[in-house]
Amino acid sequence: MSTILAPRTLVSAACSVAFALSAGSAMAQTKPLKIGIVTFMSGAAAGPFGVPAKNAAELTAEQLNAGKVPAPYTTKGFGGAPLELVYIDEAGATSKQVSEYRNLINQGVDFVVGYTSSGNCLAIAPVAEQLGKLTAFFDCGTPRVFEDASYKYVFRPVPHATMDNVGAARYVAEFKKDLKTYAGINQNYAWGQDAWADFEGTLKVLKPTAEAKASQMPKLGAGQYNAEISSLLAAKPDVLHSSFWGGDLEGLVVQAGPRNLFKRSLTVLTAGETATHGKVRLPDGVILGARGPYGVFAPQSPINTWLRTSYQAKFSADPSYPSYKMTQALLGLKAAYEKALQANGGKAPSTDQVVAAFEGLTFTGPGGEVKMALGKGHQAVQGTAFGVVKNVGGKITMTNVKRYAPEDVNPPEGVKSIDWIKGGLKK
Repeated sequence: MSTILAPRTLVSAACSVAFALSAGSAMAQTKPLKIGIVTFMSGAAAGPFGVPAKNAAELTAEQLNAGKVPAPYTTKGFGGAPLELVYIDEAGATSKQVSEYRNLINQGVDFVVGYTSSGNCLAIAPVAEQLGKLTAFFDCGTPRVFEDASYKYVFRPVPHATMDNVGAARYVAEFKKDLKTYAGINQNYAWGQDAWADFEGTLKVLKPTAEAKASQMPKLGAGQYNAEISSLLAAKPDVLHSSFWGGDLEGLVVQAGPRNLFKRSLTVLTAGETATHGKVRLPDGVILGARGPYGVFAPQSPINTWLRTSYQAKFSADPSYPSYKMTQALLGLKAAYEKALQANGGKAPSTDQVVAAFEGLTFTGPGGEVKMALGKGHQAVQGTAFGVVKNVGGKITMTNVKRYAPEDVNPPEGVKSIDWIKGGLKK
């Protein structure tokens, strides 16, 4: 675990999202705000997920403290209060993460931003609620967090995975009009189970005559997939779906390549964008998603340009979608804090005041507009995009990019994802 101590910067004015603080309206915030950052810093998920997310947290806090983030985030820190980050490694069992979370709270953090694993989010949410600590999930995808429970102190300022898999099914249904069979390989826990259920359910609506030939569910972190690849090759599906992420995704790509699995079946990797930043090579024709409008799919904007250029300058690499989502979560928290600060007459707001400001908030992220529209105002929605890999001059480019509006890939408020899909994807 490491700590970044930000310089103590005094600022008296700022603006945030649509809730601009007029010059001189905010009191100087001298006490640093301590934010716990939880992401994978060791293990197979560190390289493709944890390190890019940690890098983005470090960069965003550093640039916020220096006042170098574009409008509407020009106020230094959060309303003038400098940010101090405390890092925790997400590697290890879920029970370890719950213990580490409690330790973070004992260290006196003001907020927690973290978690890639859906299993960890499901375990942490009730603990955060019990302890009354505002916690923002930056990446985990299972819709169960807010569809199976209601929380006051837990937020997810990024979309959940139903969007990924409904979007993927819509894309392949349009791209492969003669689709007759499909199959999947997904990790056997909440994330993978939900991903396959949403993808299969959407295809049953869009392509009711198409047949699911196989569903492989290896355990998370299995590492070896030769048996599953053999089964999928034997099934010969027209389309292959996978929500693999991290080291599992890289392992699947490496092992499937020599056996031409991705060439024999049109393959859609809903979390595949991270693989374009590593050493693995994706073949032409694979369909990729970035879990939202992130990375190569991010719309042009000053905030997107700032993130890409600043990240490249600091780390000599392009930010992947975990980087985008970490930055988005921190900017959403900043927007909520500064809205609460304004409502509190420029005085440092309480946790409950920040919670009230966060609920139902609309703010701007590096992937565009974000609306906290689901989960009683605690769950974000955005649109998404998919495209097809084409290798050009040793670099991966995306062709046939298709974008989907938020209402095309997200359920309405108060409706569970699986019920929305089974009901015909009605808006």
